[in-house]
Amino acid sequence: MWIYLLMGSTFNVITVVGLLVLVGTIVNNGIVLVDYTGLLQRRGLNIEEACVQAAKSRLRPILMSTLTTVLALIPMAFNSGEGSAQMQPIGQTVLGGMTFGSAMTLLLMPTLYYVFYKGKEKRSKKRDEQERVQLQALFNEQKGEETK
Repeated sequence: MWIYLLMGSTFNVITVVGLLVLVGTIVNNGIVLVDYTGLLQRRGLNIEEACVQAAKSRLRPILMSTLTTVLALIPMAFNSGEGSAQMQPIGQTVLGGMTFGSAMTLLLMPTLYYVFYKGKEKRSKKRDEQERVQLQALFNEQKGEETK
């Protein structure tokens, strides 16, 4: 939305087409990052190490795809020639969204993954502890009946 304010553009139907392209690309980047984080966890890294390592490892591919897309869209987004009124909204949408979305993918996604997974991990540990206490109480109860 910031790029619309900077360029004095309006949100229209053509912009929605740009949003569809943008959403597909950003979601794909997020899936790649989350999938790799999960793979690192399955390989034995703790949640924090997995998030950091995944962000480091996927930084270059995400930046490369973002930069190639953004650099290719600069002429489309800022051209003022014939027919540019039709194509500028798509270029501006994808250019601005890719820039912002890639930054959020690399910064916000690992943080959110860590927060949500850590909460899940705490709930799981609490549930396991409760089950252990219940089993211990049951074991002690059965042991007490056997000694009578």
